[in-house]
Amino acid sequence: MTELELTVEVAAPPDTIFRAMTDWERQSEWVFGTHVSVVAGDGKSVGSEIDARTFGVSDRMRITRWDPPHAVEVEHLGRVVRGTGVFVVRGSRFVWTERLDVPFYFPLVRPLFVLMLHRSLQRFARFAEEYR
Repeated sequence: MTELELTVEVAAPPDTIFRAMTDWERQSEWVFGTHVSVVAGDGKSVGSEIDARTFGVSDRMRITRWDPPHAVEVEHLGRVVRGTGVFVVRGSRFVWTERLDVPFYFPLVRPLFVLMLHRSLQRFARFAEEYR
């Protein structure tokens, strides 16, 4: 199991940050190489499921905690990606934490994965600041 936590400051109110981070269909605007869709439920409640496809790899997730405008937690259900993801709004900060049961080759791709997440968070800050 590995844990990654990244944080970005966002010049927007907490409720706007929360709405932007949970606008699943628009995540492709800020998460590098990813297309997300709601595949079960409404995408805004516990039990809903979303599928994030990053460079063709499916990462199906189930929402296990929905606490607007503070936090969302998901369980990764895929064969490649397993574990939990937590998205938290703390004032003007967006914190993205992943606790993952990683494949054996993860140490080789970790630097690229972290860089991708870091750049995605920078893009998220701009996205949320302009979010409507």
